[in-house]
Amino acid sequence: MTEFEKMRNSELYDFSDAETMESIKHANRLCRRLQTMTSLDADYREVIEELIPGIPASTTVNPPFHCDHGNGIKLGENVFINYNCTMLDSGLITIGAHTLIGPNCQLVTPNHPIDYLQRRKTVETGYPITIGEDCWLGAGVIVCPGVTIGDRSIIGAGSVVVKDIPEDSVAVGNPARVIKKLK
Repeated sequence: MTEFEKMRNSELYDFSDAETMESIKHANRLCRRLQTMTSLDADYREVIEELIPGIPASTTVNPPFHCDHGNGIKLGENVFINYNCTMLDSGLITIGAHTLIGPNCQLVTPNHPIDYLQRRKTVETGYPITIGEDCWLGAGVIVCPGVTIGDRSIIGAGSVVVKDIPEDSVAVGNPARVIKKLK
């Protein structure tokens, strides 16, 4: 298995591998281009579709936007991602249809080793993040590696989501905890 395949399979991988670094460089070039445009610019769609393959025409990602690869991001129909979102997509990031992501949100899949000697190496593990359909993440939400947020859930502004949130929930705080069930 290649290092890139290990990355996509939530296994410890070497991120300095040539294939992985080329993917990062490709995304960096496209993200840099996005920094100088808006979602209304003529070439925006071309750049965002190259960065995030398969992005639906009904989905908007407002620049500035930052990611490690782009090809690890799967977005549903009518997703709206507001300004200054960061998605570190060594693990897959999947966002369901009709979900709203507020400004300055961070979806972070990489997890570094616990052992400090291992952390000195160029290795990490990427754990997927899944956000269901019809969710809303308020401004400044941080979603940690391996988290699933159920359909129709709302995460309050500034929350840090470190564990799964069930569907039809309102969760807030650091760490985020469910404070209300919806319907």
